[in-house]
Amino acid sequence: MVNIPSSAVAATGLIGGYATARFTRRRELGGAVLAAAGAWCAREWTRTAGPGGAAGLLAVYAAGFGGSHPLAKKVGAWPAVLGAAAVSAAAAHVVSDRRSA
Repeated sequence: MVNIPSSAVAATGLIGGYATARFTRRRELGGAVLAAAGAWCAREWTRTAGPGGAAGLLAVYAAGFGGSHPLAKKVGAWPAVLGAAAVSAAAAHVVSDRRSA
């Protein structure tokens, strides 16, 4: 079985969710991508980092989504989304992925 790093899925959820919403002009489709990646990550984070670690990483993931909106007004949409994805991926790597390697 292939071991997919949760950091990659978290970053893909944020970037893919934004890209889906932007290019389809359907925010709900972007939200579905974001939620699907978040659900997969939550399951993986609970397995590798426990419930507390998973809750913290989900908070970072959700804060990245929410925080990228006001940040986009200052730096632009793509830089804000990429920054949020990088922070979420880094946190997932440190808290979860290194433990499962």
